[in-house]
Amino acid sequence: MRLELKGMKHVYPTGDEALKGIDLVIEGNEPVAIIGQNGAGKTTLVKHFNGILRPTSGQVLVNGEDINSRSTAQWSKTVGYVFQNPDDQLFLDSVRKELEFGPRQIGMDEDRIKELLDWTARLCGLEDKLEEHPFDLTATEKKFCTVASIIMMDPQALVFDEPTCGQDVDGNKRLKDIVTALKERGKLCITISHDMKFVVENFERVVVMCKGKVLVDGPAAEVFARTELLKQSFVSPPPITRVAQGAGLKETVFKVDAFMKCLEASIKGAGDGI
Repeated sequence: MRLELKGMKHVYPTGDEALKGIDLVIEGNEPVAIIGQNGAGKTTLVKHFNGILRPTSGQVLVNGEDINSRSTAQWSKTVGYVFQNPDDQLFLDSVRKELEFGPRQIGMDEDRIKELLDWTARLCGLEDKLEEHPFDLTATEKKFCTVASIIMMDPQALVFDEPTCGQDVDGNKRLKDIVTALKERGKLCITISHDMKFVVENFERVVVMCKGKVLVDGPAAEVFARTELLKQSFVSPPPITRVAQGAGLKETVFKVDAFMKCLEASIKGAGDGI
C-alpha cells in the first residue's frame, strides 16, 4: 500500500487555505499517527486519502493512481475512513446490517462477508450486539461499530479520526488490539489522535502537522525529542517522557521501566565520573 502527496494544497470555498503544499509518502503496513493542534489540517489531510476531499492543486496518488481518477465510493474499497463522530456514519437499524452493508455494496461474496463478520465482531467486542440498534449502544460501542463497519470492507488502508475520544482504559486496550490485528493482516492503519500516550504505545512513525504543513515526520522517539519544535503545534510529549526530559536524561523514554533504567544508568555514570 502506498499513499503519496505531491505539493498538495487544499483551499476551502471560504478561501481558507487548510493545506499548504504537502509532500508526504506513507507506505507498507507500519501504523502511522498524525498529530497536531486543532486546526492544523489533520482531518482535511486524511480526507484526501479516499477522495472525500479533492486537492485544490498538487497530487494525491493511491498505489500510483491519481485520486481524481475514481469516485470516493470506488476508493472506499482501497482506503476506509472512520469518522470521528459515529452519528455521522451509522444509519441502519441493527449492528449486523451496519457491518454487512458496505461489503454487499461492493459485491463481496456472502461467504466472505460471514467470515469477516465473525472475526470483526469479536475483534471489536460486538459479537453479542449484532441484533441491537446502533443508537441503543453505549458511546464506546458506537465507536467500535463504526470501526467494524469499515474493517468489514476489507480495504488495504484504514483511517481512524480520533478513535480514542471518549474511550476508557478498556476501550483504548481494544483499539490497541485492533491496530495490531490490522497490521498482522497487512493493513495500513493511519490514526489522528490527541492522546500522546496512545500514540507512543502504538505507532512507530509520527507525523506532526502545524498550520496546514507537515512540521516533522519520523520515528516517535526522534519526534518527541524535539520539544521546542513541537511547541509550535502545541504538542506535548507523554508525562513520563516530559519527566525524563526534565531530569536531563538523554534518551527519549515512553514507559516507567525505561525511565528507571535510564535514570539508574545516569546516576551510575555520574558516580563513575567522580
